[in-house]
Amino acid sequence: MKMQIKKFAECTGVSVRTLHYYDEIGLLTPAFVDRSTGYRFYDEQSLLRMQEILFYRELDFSLKSIREILSSPNYDKNKALKEQKHLLTLKKERLERLISAIDSAVKGENVMTAFDNSEFEKYKVEAQEKWGKTDAYKEHAERTKNYSKQKWNDLAEGMDHIMVEFAVCMRKDKTPDSVEAQSLVKMLQDHISENYYLCTNQILAGLGQMYVADERFKSNIDKHADGTAAFISEAIEAYCNRS
Repeated sequence: MKMQIKKFAECTGVSVRTLHYYDEIGLLTPAFVDRSTGYRFYDEQSLLRMQEILFYRELDFSLKSIREILSSPNYDKNKALKEQKHLLTLKKERLERLISAIDSAVKGENVMTAFDNSEFEKYKVEAQEKWGKTDAYKEHAERTKNYSKQKWNDLAEGMDHIMVEFAVCMRKDKTPDSVEAQSLVKMLQDHISENYYLCTNQILAGLGQMYVADERFKSNIDKHADGTAAFISEAIEAYCNRS
């Protein structure tokens, strides 16, 4: 079975642009490329690979993390599926808490505890360490192993604040290479380095590309203002090119 890229995109629910990017970063390459036409074809193995990628994306793993996990010689697919099931169960339980909290909020009750996602985040980091065995995961796991629920919530709020500031900067018609935007990129890099792992310019550049290539990241960032993800991506590119 062989499918051209457009058909494969329809079957998997991702855009052709995303598939081009996955090929570019080595996450999912076509099974065959017709040299005479340049057409890309995908097969059953491609579908299985995409299935694994989509599972990880549903769990909010970065594309860089997924590539490292799937390429690791220690990767155990069956074991990973069990871990994924547990993570999805935690995610499902959190969504159920949020749905229930809406009813409580209507009654005027305090529902802030419903937003706690620390157990999922902690388990996800542990799963990444098991699957990937990369230096970044090891550093991430070591730094965050004793983080409290409040710490996780504070970090999430800190990251969200940075994204809001980018949106404000864009709305003020600042350019991605402006002093203001570049200052925010430095803030983003420092936030990651200080709290998770050393965010080198190479890693930062990869994040910038992911913010626009991955629809889930893009939509989450653009909730602050349409075009924010693209603005951040361009700002990061300018920042890394200067360094």
